[in-house]
Amino acid sequence: MRIKSHPGLIKRLDNCLNVRVSAGILDEKHCGAFRLYNGFYEGEAHFVVDVYASTLLIYNYLPIEVDSTYLTSQVQTYYLEQLPWLECVVVKNRRSQSQIERIGTISHGTGASDRVREAGVWYALDLLMHREAGFYLDTRNLRTWLKKSLLVDTLLNTFAYTGSLGVAARAGNVNQVTFLDLQRKYLNIAKTSYTLNGFEIDKSAFIVGDVWQQASQLRRNRKKFDCVILDPPLFSKTNRGTVDMLRSSHKLINKIRPIVSDNGFLVVINNALFLSGEDFIEILNTLSVRDYLTIERIIPVPLDVTGFPDTIISQPPVDPTPFNHPTKIAVLRIRHKK
Repeated sequence: MRIKSHPGLIKRLDNCLNVRVSAGILDEKHCGAFRLYNGFYEGEAHFVVDVYASTLLIYNYLPIEVDSTYLTSQVQTYYLEQLPWLECVVVKNRRSQSQIERIGTISHGTGASDRVREAGVWYALDLLMHREAGFYLDTRNLRTWLKKSLLVDTLLNTFAYTGSLGVAARAGNVNQVTFLDLQRKYLNIAKTSYTLNGFEIDKSAFIVGDVWQQASQLRRNRKKFDCVILDPPLFSKTNRGTVDMLRSSHKLINKIRPIVSDNGFLVVINNALFLSGEDFIEILNTLSVRDYLTIERIIPVPLDVTGFPDTIISQPPVDPTPFNHPTKIAVLRIRHKK
């Protein structure tokens, strides 16, 4: 089946772009990262459109039986006309049977942007390495908090991926940041970010390993960190343990909390779409026996990611309140028995 046009799509794109321009989201120096259109909430669930420096990234969620070439081309043409400074377009066909198409192909220009700058910090990119961009826009406010407000000496970034959260903390007031991920290729992106910012690289601080195993080893060695970031995928399984943020996030939190220093912070990110905000809060409250775990703050997701009041048409399948998005970010204070 071939879709040649979609009534109202360009009008929706135009409305969302105008609102973002008015809100000052666009970066005049063309080195930032932001979302232009979130179709899941702003009217057309088949597309999400982001900008990374001078590269337009189009996520196409149309079913595989649909020939979406023309419709995707319409989206691309619209933004190239409105934002003539764009130099490259990458399209990720998320439901394609081709791994190459899921990871992304360049449909305009030559090389995709290899870095972005946010709040004075450079972050390395490889937009064609994975089906995601490798730099998450929904955690922008968390990066700001880590850089500007976190005053601790040591931090562990678990499930670090390309390390943007740890890099933000290192750019702020954290002296020692340790990164932990199963994939070396992702940690190499974090190292490149360090290089871009002039940070010294200690290879021992970039650990390739399983979080379940490493957490046990750190606990045996009585190693603790002033802050631990817990940013797991929705679901993953190794021979050491299973991550399931919809059904059993408490298990992972309990695994990590012993390696957080007394009166330290545990930052938990839960992106389970079908876990309501109230249910997540209830999970955290259940763990808060005798005030050994308390919710310090909730960090919202930026409006360009959630959609603006004037652009939102659809709501998430379950209510994320008191969070403003299914990506639920909570900063917890951890205390230990004396």
